[in-house]
Amino acid sequence: MMSPTNMKRLALVVAVILAIGSAFGTPSTLRAQGQVVIGLITKTETNPFFVKMREGAQAAADKAGAKLLTASGKNDNDNDSQVTAIENMVNAGVKGILLVPAVSAAIVPAVKKARDAGVLVIALDTPTDPQDAVDALFATDNFKAGLLIGQYAKAAFNGKPAKIATLDAAPGNKTGVLRHNGFLEGFGIKEGDASIVCSGDSGGDQALGQTLMENCLTKAPDINLVYAINEPAAAGGFTALDKAGKSKDVTIVAVDGGCAPGITSVIAGNIAATSQQYPLKMAQMGVEAVVKFAKDGTKPSGYTDTGVTLISVNPQAGVFSQGAVFGLKNCWGAPPAQTVIDAAAKADAAKNIPAEATPPAATMAATMAATAAK
Repeated sequence: MMSPTNMKRLALVVAVILAIGSAFGTPSTLRAQGQVVIGLITKTETNPFFVKMREGAQAAADKAGAKLLTASGKNDNDNDSQVTAIENMVNAGVKGILLVPAVSAAIVPAVKKARDAGVLVIALDTPTDPQDAVDALFATDNFKAGLLIGQYAKAAFNGKPAKIATLDAAPGNKTGVLRHNGFLEGFGIKEGDASIVCSGDSGGDQALGQTLMENCLTKAPDINLVYAINEPAAAGGFTALDKAGKSKDVTIVAVDGGCAPGITSVIAGNIAATSQQYPLKMAQMGVEAVVKFAKDGTKPSGYTDTGVTLISVNPQAGVFSQGAVFGLKNCWGAPPAQTVIDAAAKADAAKNIPAEATPPAATMAATMAATAAK
C-alpha cells in the first residue's frame, strides 16, 4: 500500500505531466485539429532581439492559422536547454522548428534526430556548425555586419593609431566569430594585430560587458576604440568608460539595431555606429516556410540573407550609412517615445542626413565584394 507521502508525490508528478501536455498538446490532438504546429527556440527569452523574433513568429503563425510553441535557453550559451526543447517539440508533433543555436556545433546531434524524425529545421540569426546541419538558414550576414562597423571605424580614425578592445561572444558562438572577423576585415587588420590590446567574452550581456571593459581599462588605459558583439555589451562598455571619465575619448561600434539601448545610444553619441539587423523578418520567413512545407512538402534550402544596414548620426566618407530616423523606423524593442523621435530628427538634420538615403553603387559593390571574399 502506498504511503500518504508517496501518494502526494505521485499526484504532483501527474499534475506536472498534465500541465506539459496542456501547454504543448499531443501529436494526435494536434493532427485531429488539422493545425500546423511550429516550434521556435531562441537563445534567451529576455533579449529584446528574441522578444521581437517571438512577436514576429506569433503574428505570422496567427495569420496562417498555425500553433506556435516557444522555448529558450537560460543564457546565450545554454545548449542543454535547447536540446531538451527540441526533444519536447518533436514529441509534441511539430512540423518544423525555428532555432537560434546557442552553441553552433553542440546542437547538431539534436538537430539531426529532429530531421530524421521528419521535422523541418531552420536556423535563424545564427548558423549551425556545419551550416548544412539544418535544412536552411535565414539570417543576417553577420560577417557583413562586422565588416560595416569595421569600415566605419577605419574611416573615422583616418589613420590615427587605434588601441582596440573587443567585447566578444563566447568562442563557440558562430555569430560572434563572424562579426568579430568581419570587424577586423573592415578595419584592415588580422587577428593578433598589435592594435588589439584587450579581448574577452562579454556574453552579449550589459553587466558582463561593463565588467570586461573595466578589466580592459585596467590592462590598457589608453583604449580608444571598442568593438562590441551587440548593443547590450556596448552599453555596458560605455558605462565603464563613462565612470572612468573616458567615454568622450573612445569610439564604440556594435551590432543589432534595437530601439534601446541601440539606436537611442547612437542618437546620444554613446555608440558611434551600429549594424542593424531584422529579427522580425527572420521569424516571419521561418514560419511561412514551415507552413508551406506542411502544405506541399516544399523545403527551403541554403542561406537567405535577411539584410543589414549601418546606422550612424556621424556619417563617414566612403562608408554608406542611414541615419537615426531610419534606424528608429526599423528598430525592434519597445516603441521609442516622441522625445526620442524628435532627437533622432534633430541629430540627422545636424549632419544633413535624409530620412532614407540611397546607397552609391560603387560603395555597395565594394562592400559586396569584401563580403563575398570572406
